[in-house]
Amino acid sequence: MIYIDPIKDIGQSLLEVDKPNRYTGGEHGRLAKRDSPLQTLIAFPDLYEIGMSNQAFRIIYNGLNRIQGISCDRAFAPAPDFENLLKEKKLPLYGLDTGISLKSLDVLLFTLGYELGISGILSMLDVSGIPLRSADRSGDDPLIIIGGPAVSNPLPYSNFIDAFWIGEAEHGAYGGFFELAKEFLEIKQKGLGKKALLEKAIEHPSVWAVGKEKAIRAVNTLFSKPDDNFSVYPVASMKTVQHHGILEIMRGCPNNCRFCHAGYWYRPARQKSIETLIREAGAFINLGGYREISLSSLSSGDYCGIEELIDSLNERYSKKHISFQLPSLKVSSFALSLLEKVSRTRKSGLTFAVETPLDFWQMSINKQVTEDSIVKILKEAKKNGWRMAKFYFMIGLPLPEIKGADNETIQEEIEIVNFINNISEKTSMRFNINVGIFVPKPHTPYQWAKQIDSSLAASKLEYIRSRLRGHKVSVSEPLISMIEGIFSRGNAGAGDLAEQSFRLGSRLDAWNEYISKEAWNNVLEENAKLAEEFLSAKDLETTLPWMPIISGVSASYLKKELENSNVSVMSPGCKEVCVRRCGACKGQGTGDTNKVEKGSMALARPESIGNGDTYRVLFCFTKEGSAVFHGHLSLIEIFSMAMTRAEIEVRYTEGFNPLAKLEIVAPLSVGISSSAEIAAADFDHTFPPDEFMEKMNVNLPQGIKITRAECFRIEHGSKKHSLSSLLWGFAYSGSDNEIVYMPAKEEKEFRKKYIESGKTVFSLRRAGVFSKNILPSPANPWLSYFDALRHIFTADKI
Repeated sequence: MIYIDPIKDIGQSLLEVDKPNRYTGGEHGRLAKRDSPLQTLIAFPDLYEIGMSNQAFRIIYNGLNRIQGISCDRAFAPAPDFENLLKEKKLPLYGLDTGISLKSLDVLLFTLGYELGISGILSMLDVSGIPLRSADRSGDDPLIIIGGPAVSNPLPYSNFIDAFWIGEAEHGAYGGFFELAKEFLEIKQKGLGKKALLEKAIEHPSVWAVGKEKAIRAVNTLFSKPDDNFSVYPVASMKTVQHHGILEIMRGCPNNCRFCHAGYWYRPARQKSIETLIREAGAFINLGGYREISLSSLSSGDYCGIEELIDSLNERYSKKHISFQLPSLKVSSFALSLLEKVSRTRKSGLTFAVETPLDFWQMSINKQVTEDSIVKILKEAKKNGWRMAKFYFMIGLPLPEIKGADNETIQEEIEIVNFINNISEKTSMRFNINVGIFVPKPHTPYQWAKQIDSSLAASKLEYIRSRLRGHKVSVSEPLISMIEGIFSRGNAGAGDLAEQSFRLGSRLDAWNEYISKEAWNNVLEENAKLAEEFLSAKDLETTLPWMPIISGVSASYLKKELENSNVSVMSPGCKEVCVRRCGACKGQGTGDTNKVEKGSMALARPESIGNGDTYRVLFCFTKEGSAVFHGHLSLIEIFSMAMTRAEIEVRYTEGFNPLAKLEIVAPLSVGISSSAEIAAADFDHTFPPDEFMEKMNVNLPQGIKITRAECFRIEHGSKKHSLSSLLWGFAYSGSDNEIVYMPAKEEKEFRKKYIESGKTVFSLRRAGVFSKNILPSPANPWLSYFDALRHIFTADKI
């Protein structure tokens, strides 16, 4: 097996790429093991900060690592600069926990949440030395399996992937993916190889592969059952797109929005009990260190008992400065009292997913968001301190044609502008507006619809943007939506287009800064007929590429919903008792009842007892190995989360967004190691330094260790010196081991000259110096800065 150590094997060159800590690992909560018989890896085909925010990714990672004998490492798509660096150094992509190369794995897993991730898959395979196409691989290459909602139509990816897991991983009528993984382990322990693994996978009813007649979507029927196996780890050491705990309160959606792929794919709607969610929240806080938790689902306001849930969470955790967020609320389930509960610690934003502005069109998509109801909510919200709201719209929905008074067809872009202007005038508010392009999805009533032409979409978006100048407007890129549509309803030919654009240099196609629009335009121009075939309307009796995938929702139900859409007739969604069978719940309904006495799960926490004095714990810490790539803001977050995990009740700032009272004396440039960085945290009570060090060190990521701590009392009313105001300068040691002392104001110039002399910043090592009068002795080359502080700091040592 090949293993990569990024610090040793790449070293100084990591400083040449953007955000090098994407690639160095070392986070708190790493679970993969080198010595396990079955080596797997879960790969997310996008950047680290996207993948580490994905809860499906965490579920697979934690679930596989809980199985004795299986290791599941993790990897993310490299940005182009790092991909080029790996190729330049002839190194493969590797797992962040163990360093195992992707080519050395037994099983390589991908989770694909959106179609444009195909470019990330291709780049991860290519830079790992794994042939892109399954037909070109040998028995020495890993078995490659992919899952996720984007493979509800697996055909576009079928030339590159060996097998497809269809549905949810945790459980299923035929056994979940983790049960299949245990069978893989048995095969590996018998000494059998990739062929036997693939044969076992294809036997499973929820696995599809080329040549197999059908696969049945796996549904986790135990989702609502109590489960203490929480998917918290690992915890990112850098800010991710959603840097908070994801508390999945409900899977599926009780609504029946006809455009929503997730709403159909994750049927039936299921929800967890309040008791289970409180335990899970505790895991994200106490194990993960998160102080912001998202109550995640497709429609969180429809959770039965949502206000009781938030009341219970607040009563238990608000004194620990934990906040809870709802991603979005349906207007019909919107209550300002609910927002007030969610915003008890931090005030969250107001989001309205309107989709389309006219009532008749909303009935067509089976959703109602009236202008009057939004105005009423916004006026009340404004009285309570909200000043901004966000709106989501889509253009290109297959809506019935409406004629105006002049017998002209009413245009959606004009109505969107009128809708926003009317609400803005009535509320005197300005809004953030996001306008997307509708992409028809498989297994929905609109799977037969034509996708809007890119040039028409561009003109509609430009109209909206040009006439809503008083608001912040962001719109979709027509080319990217077109590519998404090709993969949504294409066949293996769509994968050929992806491979062509990849070989022409396109990367991470969901990102404007990385996609090669020139490459894609050339490919689409050369294959215009094929692209048009994928984007065009489908005959209701046509055999569609994704027909081998049995989603659980019947084709007859989808056709009836399409008929209702065409005449703007609304249909009921999922109910506790099934009223209109689609096939997903087999007539059982959601079964959602959550009667909980308010406050029954509250936890009484003792109030902090203090005399007004501040107790400041000063501590020294190392920053070495993979940790040298953490920036200053990342360090603040790392220590703050570690204190939450350690249950160390630090003081918090007052105001809109409470933060831990934590100070690191001076930002250390990325790439420089340190044996004596200096920081302090404030408390309402004395805190034993040894206990502080012990609790913190087991909760810090690799490369960061507290080596000394002391506690000082600052009397109420006396001056509180900041660390930076007391700092004299730094001690530096370079590759020649000579120690240089310099005032803080000369530090940047010193580093510049050091580099100009031909040496590398990567070889520098720093320690803080708090007094020009007390320098290290030859016997102790690194300053005992606490000795200096006793001469400066106006405090009593505890």
